[in-house]
Amino acid sequence: MAKPWHLLADIGGTNARFALGDVNTGEISDLLTVSVADHPAFSSALQLYLSTIESSGDWEQRPVDGCLAVACPTDRDVVTFTNSDWVIDRKDLAFSLDIPTLQVINDFEAIGYAAARFSEDDWVQLGGGEARSGKVIGVLGPGTGLGVCGVLPKENRVDVLAGEGGHVDFAPVGDEEIEIIRLLLTRYRRVSAERVLSGAGLQNIYWALSQMHGAQQRHATPADISAAALAADDPVAVEALEVFCRVLGSVAGNLALTYGALGGIYIAGGIVPRILDFVRQSDFRERFLAKGRFRDYLNDIPTRIVTRDNPGLFGALQSLQSRH
Repeated sequence: MAKPWHLLADIGGTNARFALGDVNTGEISDLLTVSVADHPAFSSALQLYLSTIESSGDWEQRPVDGCLAVACPTDRDVVTFTNSDWVIDRKDLAFSLDIPTLQVINDFEAIGYAAARFSEDDWVQLGGGEARSGKVIGVLGPGTGLGVCGVLPKENRVDVLAGEGGHVDFAPVGDEEIEIIRLLLTRYRRVSAERVLSGAGLQNIYWALSQMHGAQQRHATPADISAAALAADDPVAVEALEVFCRVLGSVAGNLALTYGALGGIYIAGGIVPRILDFVRQSDFRERFLAKGRFRDYLNDIPTRIVTRDNPGLFGALQSLQSRH
C-alpha cells in the first residue's frame, strides 16, 4: 500500500535538495539534489522530484503537506530568490499540488528548527562550555549567501526568529580588514557581512588581498581558493581563509551579543564544515571572544559547527511537525 508523505525541500542559490518525510515514522528518505543552474524554473526541478517519487510506487501520488526552506525573504506570496532567478508562487503551488498546507520558510529558519532538536552527534564544539537549556540559540552559516536566525526554545514549542542578518554592515577589525573594505567599496556601493562571509565573500577577500600584495590571482572559485589554502600552496589563499575565519568569529560573537545566545551559537552552511580543522586552528574563537568588556559574558557560550547531513531538510520536517 502506498504510504503518505511530507514534501521537504531546502533550496539555496546553488543547489536544491528535495526529500520526503514518512508521515508514519518521521524518517527522511528519497533525497534528490539538483543544480539550480540546470533548471530554468523551480517547477521544473519539483516536477522531476515528483515524477521520481511516483515512479517508485512506494508512496502516495501527492504529499499530504509540504515545507520549502528557501534562501530568500518569505514575507510575500510570490517568493523571489536572492541568488538565483527562481520564483515560487506559494498559492499557485499549493493549488497545483492539491495540498491544504504548504509552508514556505527561510532556509535558516529551517536550520533554526533543526538546531532546537540537534543531538551531540550533529555538531562539533569549538570552545565554550555547556549550552544553557531554554535560552536563546543563535544560528548562522556562510554558503552561497550568509544565513542568520535566532531560536527561542519553549516548553511545548520552538519559536524561530527569521531575518536577513547576513545583510548587516560588515564591521572590519584592524588595519587589514579596513583595507579590504576600502578596496571592496570600489566594487560595491555597500559592503555587507555577506560580501565577505560567503562563497563569493571568500573570492572578494582573495581578490582584495591579491591587490594589497600585488599578487596574481591563481584561483577563480571559492572551492579552488579553499583547496589551495588547505594544501598551503598559495600564501594569499591561506591568508584569505584566515581572514574568513576571523570575520566568522566576529560575526558569530556579534550574533551572540545581539540575541543573548546563552543556548549556544550553531554554524551551518556549505563552507565551514568542509574546513573544520582549519577553523579549529584559526583565530575564529579568539575573535568570537574579542568583545572588550563582554569577553567574560561570551566565554562560556559554546560555538558549534553543524556536521549533520542536510540539516535544512531535517528542519523543514521539524517545522511541519511543530505546527500539527
